[in-house]
Amino acid sequence: MSHSIARRGILGTGLALGFAPELQAQAYPTRPIRLVVPFPPGGGVDAVGRILSEPLGTLLGQPVIVENRAGAGGAIGVDQVAKSPPDGYSFSLVSPGNMTAGPLVRPTPYDPLALGFVTMVVRSPLLLVCRNGLAAQNLAEFVALVKREPEAVRFASGGVGTGTHLAGELMNLRLGTRMVHVPYRGTGPALTDLIAGNVDIFFSDTSAWPMVQQGQLRLLAVSSAATWGASPQTPSVGSVVPGFDISNWYGIIAPPGTPEPIRARIAAEVAGIIKRPAITETLQRIGFEPAAMPPAEFAAFVRAELDTWKAVVEAANIRSVD
Repeated sequence: MSHSIARRGILGTGLALGFAPELQAQAYPTRPIRLVVPFPPGGGVDAVGRILSEPLGTLLGQPVIVENRAGAGGAIGVDQVAKSPPDGYSFSLVSPGNMTAGPLVRPTPYDPLALGFVTMVVRSPLLLVCRNGLAAQNLAEFVALVKREPEAVRFASGGVGTGTHLAGELMNLRLGTRMVHVPYRGTGPALTDLIAGNVDIFFSDTSAWPMVQQGQLRLLAVSSAATWGASPQTPSVGSVVPGFDISNWYGIIAPPGTPEPIRARIAAEVAGIIKRPAITETLQRIGFEPAAMPPAEFAAFVRAELDTWKAVVEAANIRSVD
């Protein structure tokens, strides 16, 4: 038997035994890769995708092309990737809105837990900000106010079922209070009304930070247990409200069935990229901290997040108004 025939026989046996993913991963990639951002250009998810795309393409030896596919709270772009071939050439950036909090309120055409998990990329706290006239100068005073007047405090959100909504409901659940929910169509309108004094508090993403720095709002606390680099002296909500530890995060998923070696390679390359001092600094400038996780750890994190938010959605009886 010639060496070439023997080699073909070995390869054929490997394919029959299910070794194809490993063999494919050795030659991968051989053509451009698309990274779907399921939101419009200009937002945080889009910014992170564009920060990653060039260095990731350089490491992989193929261009990584960012495609914006917005709609349905980020579900349209994720669904497009979920229905793509599991060959390692389609990925999507995801967030709580289209993986955990959102799907519990608005059913998605894909099962979040069936997707091919790759890695978390970044995390950031939500910022508990309040209007300047609120009669609470710090977190402890705010909690005392809410307990004393449980229905007098109005909390804004970016919409029913968003992370900013569920954060407020989680605080109600942990404190046994009944703050009144006032939904808006996005973070921008909510912040505008908070500055105007029409609502009292808002669990905002980090876009509220410049308004805090300019004195338009006051920062009472951050939602995550970890210290936030932009304001390390700010306490966490959990320091006064037991069991409160949440964050905003973005990660990467692939179609179901994408080979583990391919997902592991992308995860490792992303982890290396976000550790670069220049990339870390760029991410921190827009409010994010690098937070790489290998595929299995990222999948476990999402499962835990779904359990947390499911309890909140059921306890608060949250229903979509769409």
